[in-house]
Amino acid sequence: MEATTYNYKVVRQFAIMTVVWGIVGMLVGVILASLLIWPELTYGIEWLSYGRLRPLHTNAVIFAFGGSGLFAASYYSVQRTCQARLWGGSLASFTFWGWMSVIVLAAITLPMGYTSTKEYAELEWPIDILITLVWVAYALVFFGTIAKRKTKHIYVSNWFFGVYILTIAILHIVNNAELPIAFFGGSWLKSYSAYAGVQDAMVQWWYGHNAVGFFLTTAFLGMMYYFIPKQAGRPIYSYRLSVVHFWSLNFIYMWAGPHHLQYTALPDWAQSLGMVFSLMLLAPSWGGMMNGIMTLSGAWHKLRTDPILKFLVTALSFYGMSTFEGPMMAIKTVNALSHYTEWTVGHVHSGALGWVAMITIGSMYYLIPRLFGRESMFSTKLIEWHFWLSTIGVVLYIASMWIAGVAQGLMWRASNADGTLTYSFAQVLNTIYPFYGIRLLGGTLFLSGMLMMAWNVWQTTRQGRAVNDAAIPQAVHA
Repeated sequence: MEATTYNYKVVRQFAIMTVVWGIVGMLVGVILASLLIWPELTYGIEWLSYGRLRPLHTNAVIFAFGGSGLFAASYYSVQRTCQARLWGGSLASFTFWGWMSVIVLAAITLPMGYTSTKEYAELEWPIDILITLVWVAYALVFFGTIAKRKTKHIYVSNWFFGVYILTIAILHIVNNAELPIAFFGGSWLKSYSAYAGVQDAMVQWWYGHNAVGFFLTTAFLGMMYYFIPKQAGRPIYSYRLSVVHFWSLNFIYMWAGPHHLQYTALPDWAQSLGMVFSLMLLAPSWGGMMNGIMTLSGAWHKLRTDPILKFLVTALSFYGMSTFEGPMMAIKTVNALSHYTEWTVGHVHSGALGWVAMITIGSMYYLIPRLFGRESMFSTKLIEWHFWLSTIGVVLYIASMWIAGVAQGLMWRASNADGTLTYSFAQVLNTIYPFYGIRLLGGTLFLSGMLMMAWNVWQTTRQGRAVNDAAIPQAVHA
């Protein structure tokens, strides 16, 4: 019997957990920013140390917060654009509980010090296998839904979601290839990387950069291509440009990873290749940004009164800024100044907070009322306050890290006439130390906005009802 309603339950579960994990991830980020100012806050407790909490922070923000948002957005939009219920029945539910299990296991093992260090991993390969199983199920649900679609056309957001699902699967499998040392008479819970030396570094940054490229860029562009036209009430500015954007971005991104290894043991030709492809990325990145922003043609007036649209459009602006800054930092002469400094931290967070978090937050504000039978969120004014807290927080964060990073790089390379370094490590740290306080203020503002969002979501869900009977239209496009 053919399904007549959409599967909103799994979308609703992922949407709510997006807010929960957003608070967790950003809270850990604020704790880390505090530790860089007051290291004594660890009180000698190992699992509170910077080295233990930092991987927890990145995993919570990227894979827990961002990942949950992507599951929610892709599951919702693929159903709506295909006019079909999610394929696979309970398989979608497995992806939710499986993904949450992965996140919780990571939240337990990382502070305990069990990390995949590439050279020697402990307790990680069983979790890697669970991730693989969940991701295969995700792919089956997503592509199975497209296969049984009622619409002839495959909307562009599904192309972006689809390529991110396939590419992340390849990246995860290749990068996490490990050999349990039980093969060599050791424990089954410990393993070594399948690669060594510079090859291991190359694989690591092929994975690292393309995790940014496909998990944090291509995937969220799928979110952008669905939710900006929906919230603006306008068709995408140029469908042809969206297709060019898709193919050019995804081809070029794969080759840019070596720019993370400038001035290392990686062969010089590989470093240069990464730099050239990074510069080429400017064109498709800005083409996609302009396609999203120009979708508001004829609807610019809505920005005055619609804070959700403000989130979505501001996110695109940060996307444009980050995708200009990234290629510039890949140029060897610029990289010589920026690498290993706080400038890189500022760049990462202009993308993670300005682009990824803000497009996700805007999309969740669109989704959640519809999943709970309401026309809008409990308070539009709270969304407005959230927007300004987030925007001011991001600007304070990245501006402080830009200034600190450039100062850091210039002081590190300064030398006296006899070739000795002009500044000691302590002098450099003393110079950038005040900017750590500004970074903490920016992060705290962003976290406070997330807490405001949680209150707004709680009130919206409390006054609404879970929608499980949304009818699938027979011939009307989403």
